[in-house]
Amino acid sequence: MINQKRVELLAAELKKLGLDAIYLGPSTDLEYIGGLDTHPDERVRGLMVSKDCRCFAMTPLLYKEEMVNAFGGVPFYAEWNDHEGFTGAFRRGCEHLGVVGGKIAFNDGVRAVDMLAVRDAMDLQMCNGAGILDPLRSRKDEGELAVMREASRIVDAVVGKLLDFIRPGMTERQIAKKIPEFFEEAGSNEISFAPIVASGPNGSMPHYGGDRRVIEENDVIILDLGGRYKSYCSDTTRTFFTGTPTEEQRKVYEIVRQAQAAGEAAVQPGATGQDVDRAARQVIIDAGYGEYFFNRVGHGIGLAVHESPYMIEGNDRPLEPGNVFSVEPGIYLPGKFGVRIENIVAVRADGTGEALNHFPRDLDSVCIRG
Repeated sequence: MINQKRVELLAAELKKLGLDAIYLGPSTDLEYIGGLDTHPDERVRGLMVSKDCRCFAMTPLLYKEEMVNAFGGVPFYAEWNDHEGFTGAFRRGCEHLGVVGGKIAFNDGVRAVDMLAVRDAMDLQMCNGAGILDPLRSRKDEGELAVMREASRIVDAVVGKLLDFIRPGMTERQIAKKIPEFFEEAGSNEISFAPIVASGPNGSMPHYGGDRRVIEENDVIILDLGGRYKSYCSDTTRTFFTGTPTEEQRKVYEIVRQAQAAGEAAVQPGATGQDVDRAARQVIIDAGYGEYFFNRVGHGIGLAVHESPYMIEGNDRPLEPGNVFSVEPGIYLPGKFGVRIENIVAVRADGTGEALNHFPRDLDSVCIRG
């Protein structure tokens, strides 16, 4: 159903920005406001919210039942059939809200070609609406936090299953294919992103996308994975070792472990996203590996696996209670191996951090024996 409280908060945001309305295409924004998780295609559908808290739902007849089931008693459904095209229905919806000729934002769930069709068909001042819901979505309420704690418990359980499952002789692909099955067993029937299984020298590529390498004895494996629970995403990374790590591997692992812990500890009242980034990064710089850590320390997470706020240099906005984000420093040595450790952290009411992941980070707990 349409979440009226969120509609009211969004309407207040529109007034603050001098906007008459925002149109939300298929996206996590639409899911946040209306509870509809629908995949985009060429048939235009979505929801418009005006600054006076009124809505209309845009729906092709093909999707009407799905949208009515999701949205319920929206006052006006702008319906269209395949042979008509959507612009007439869009105009009728705008007329219903009284926003023809007004300033309308469009979120990133809307295709550019569809925005151009609207522009050519009617009088509107169009603007970029990506990010307008960020201030609302980034402050999770207690219900959302409870769901995200459970999502994190599930992904921790999957990591434990992987520790028992992985053995030398398997391919990265065999491990990656097992991950969705483990999520379903643990209570989540959908992964939140394609898992990364990066072994040996492949681990030096943070977002490695291959799957052919065979796991060896005394190998290093980065596992980055997440699942969805009640629409909210989890995300965690652990680095496993088969056999006995080398001295260099032990050293690098311990540096990353300390950096990750420092990033979590930096979540204090008044801290900013760049404070968290700096705290974790400085540990790696001081250890002489700064050039081998070249990405931000973390990203927000919720209905989308990457959303606001970001733990990155230049983000000087103070963290707020209800913010949830990753802390995931790494060291990536080209041609050799990589190490990354990631926990999801929520900001408590007192401004301190609560780690939502609890799978151990000490070296002994991530060494595969057997």
